[in-house]
Amino acid sequence: MKNFKPLIVIPLYNHAAAVKKVVDAALAYYNSVLIVDDGSTDGGAGSVTDPRATVIRHEKNKGKGAAILTAAKWAKENNFTHIVSIDADGQHYPRDIGKLLDAAKEHGHSIIIGKRNFEDPSVPRASKFGRKFSGFWAKVQTSKTIIDMQSGFRVYPLEIFGKYKIYAKGFGFEIEAVIKALWAGFGVEEVEVGVHYPDKKSRISHFSFIKDNAKLGILNTYLTIRAMMPFPHRKFIENEKGEVISLNPFKVVVGQMKKKENPLHLGVSAAWGSFWGALALPGIRTMILFVGVGWFNLNRAVAFSVDKLAIPPFIPFVCIETGYFLRHGEFLTTVSWKIIGTQFFQRVWEWMLGSLIVAPVFALIVGLAVFVGGHILRKGVIYASEMDG
Repeated sequence: MKNFKPLIVIPLYNHAAAVKKVVDAALAYYNSVLIVDDGSTDGGAGSVTDPRATVIRHEKNKGKGAAILTAAKWAKENNFTHIVSIDADGQHYPRDIGKLLDAAKEHGHSIIIGKRNFEDPSVPRASKFGRKFSGFWAKVQTSKTIIDMQSGFRVYPLEIFGKYKIYAKGFGFEIEAVIKALWAGFGVEEVEVGVHYPDKKSRISHFSFIKDNAKLGILNTYLTIRAMMPFPHRKFIENEKGEVISLNPFKVVVGQMKKKENPLHLGVSAAWGSFWGALALPGIRTMILFVGVGWFNLNRAVAFSVDKLAIPPFIPFVCIETGYFLRHGEFLTTVSWKIIGTQFFQRVWEWMLGSLIVAPVFALIVGLAVFVGGHILRKGVIYASEMDG
């Protein structure tokens, strides 16, 4: 990746006994370190005296996520491209920073997670359970297997911040950031790293079993419901300059047409994307769309942009009406609490049933429109070239 400039970030909250060792070890491998003191009361940041380490302080404790957002803002202002977050408690080994940075250079637009080696006997059972629990919900919400959703040792490309809203400011930040990155089209990669948990007497944890687990439960409920809703997520792709841009279906398709790409190939790509965009299979249709693009060597930009044309309410409404007609022999003409509320699951079933008819028809219409438009534009470009010649 060009212009790769990472910053090591250490969120700090009352880990005076360990933070200096973590900072010194990080500085042994890299010269740019930022400590975000999130309202600590033990004076831990004062133990760091190396001039290569910058300290920013929150007067009040705002949460780990808030500390990372503060670091991201500072890093952007100082022309960094990525931040590497590493916990201040000494759980992670700074020598593994190089592994994460190598992966970040290869996958410049991806979040890189340091997948902790849980074979270490010092790992608590609660941590092992928490990792499996978070991994299960990530699979439900994105259809992607992520082993260590809770690792605080990771690389964030700064370009993701501002592309989507992250509501959680505490421990849930790391989960929400990854799930929404996947929804938005960014990659997530895992690299195995070492881990060390101090013995129970010297271990300091700010995780509240009741309070924070309740927050995580609410967060996963919200993410799961959002994953099941028919409203599409805002998508981003990499353009020719290596920049991440928002997908605008019309601009993307016309842009691909102007590149003189085969109109039939564009049409098939558009049909594939619009079919899976309209089909009522929340949570897995994006995965199938992605696999098909690679398997059939389709135009990725077109396929991933036209699925946004199935944006609610029009296509889901047509699907529900079609499904209702198939079940009852008539169209749904009234709207009431009974129709929408108490019969909600019937409407969902009709949406899924109707999409089996609507999706292929919609794909045929979009595919033909792109094929014809591409054919006409291509002939115009060829004619213009001949006239210039």
